[in-house]
Amino acid sequence: MNVDCNTYSSNSNTVRDALCFFLDEEMGHKLGFVQYPQNYDNMTKNNIYGNSLHVINEVEMGGMDSLGGPLYVGTGCFHRREILCGRRFTKEYQEDWNRGIKGRIQDTSIDEIEEKAKSLATCTSEHDTQWGDEIGLKYNCPMEDVITGLAIHCRGWESVYNNPTRPAFTGLGPTTLAQTLLQHKRWSEGSFSIFLSKYCPFLFGHGKTKLRHQMSYCIYGLWAPNSLPTLYYVIIPSLALLKGIPLFPKITSPWIAPFIYAFCVKNMYSLYEALSCGGTLKGWWNGQRMWLVKRITSFLFGAIDIVRKLLGLSKMTFAVTPKVSSEDESKRYEQEIMEFGSSTPEYVIIATIGLFWLIPFTVTLASFGFVMLDFLVPIV
Repeated sequence: MNVDCNTYSSNSNTVRDALCFFLDEEMGHKLGFVQYPQNYDNMTKNNIYGNSLHVINEVEMGGMDSLGGPLYVGTGCFHRREILCGRRFTKEYQEDWNRGIKGRIQDTSIDEIEEKAKSLATCTSEHDTQWGDEIGLKYNCPMEDVITGLAIHCRGWESVYNNPTRPAFTGLGPTTLAQTLLQHKRWSEGSFSIFLSKYCPFLFGHGKTKLRHQMSYCIYGLWAPNSLPTLYYVIIPSLALLKGIPLFPKITSPWIAPFIYAFCVKNMYSLYEALSCGGTLKGWWNGQRMWLVKRITSFLFGAIDIVRKLLGLSKMTFAVTPKVSSEDESKRYEQEIMEFGSSTPEYVIIATIGLFWLIPFTVTLASFGFVMLDFLVPIV
């Protein structure tokens, strides 16, 4: 079992439930790990920073469960020990378990097991071994957990997702805007680096996992490049509005129907997902707002950092998200007041985009006012 340093168990049945999956007579021998969702216990009612992960936990991860298993998220996970040691799945694994491993455990004394545990607990147990390369977690990447899970799936193992009503593990989520953007920058940067590496799900998983399973991994691998079309989407319409250039058909034209349909269906479906996962209407709106902010800041800087790394202009770093806030920041967070903190490049982008829309909107509104004034003067 592994969990993050700021995560604790909140369900006494978690271990028992995981063992039930591993010991299942029909499917247990195929499972490499049992993944529980990542939950936070300090979320506000209306999810001001969009960090609750409810939709990801209940919809996206649940969908991956039917395609071969969820990805390994780095916390709240139970691994089969042999899997971390590099074992591949074979149809004979269940027989090997019954013949060999159980027998070795029964023939081993408690003292011998204790001595082996002491040697594994030392700081030098991994020195001059394949641990972190062919065995165990895959290091040298900000998202080593995703690569580890993908490697396990590509060795023929499946995983299972268990999302009990009472959360199995809970931790602390970001409580300021800066913490939120930093966390999603690391996630998007790490996932995009995997997509561009030899561990790309389409390349590394070719012939080893289902195509749909590979595509589900790429949902997160393409977070960073999605910042570019989003940035175009928030800049070009404002400039077109300022210049008076129509980008869409007139409201009276039948060709406007596809645009209205796409806009309405997308928002109605996302609202349904949010409400069905226990969210609120205001929480859904906050999530939509934060998703746009994350795309034009965290995802954009994540993509830029990966390009700089590929060009040899920078080295990979692991940015730990701070989860400690001052008393004033915590109070504002509980009151659902957005905390900006000190100035960062991300805030420059947010302010610039805001001005890009404020100026055209003001100019257009003033032009409309002058038109109405010219229309009313002859009447007077």
